[in-house]
Amino acid sequence: MTQQKKGFTIIELLLVVIIIGILAAIAIPKFVDSKDKAYVTQMKSDLRNLATYQEQYAADNGGRYFSGTATMAAPLNGFHPSQNVTVTVTSVLGPPPSWSAVAAHSLSAKSCDMTNGLITCS
Repeated sequence: MTQQKKGFTIIELLLVVIIIGILAAIAIPKFVDSKDKAYVTQMKSDLRNLATYQEQYAADNGGRYFSGTATMAAPLNGFHPSQNVTVTVTSVLGPPPSWSAVAAHSLSAKSCDMTNGLITCS
């Protein structure tokens, strides 16, 4: 009687490695893009929170808005942006008084701008 050896051939193993490589090549760029989308979402959220904070501040200060730069470590008039986000606020005396802001994330090349309540990111 001859003894049969069980196992995979080198061709079968090579095919499995190639398939895993193709799947990884598809999945990795999607994960990188997901992180950047999360950073943009974080910046947009901070700008929306700033809008609420600015209106509360204006209601308490005769319609005037504040300006300056806010980080998590150095809040601006009590406004705390998220970690790694820097928000720069510019107020305009008017009439009518208004403000605009730019948010940047230290781990992203993108930034978001809020002017007249409209947020745009690039």
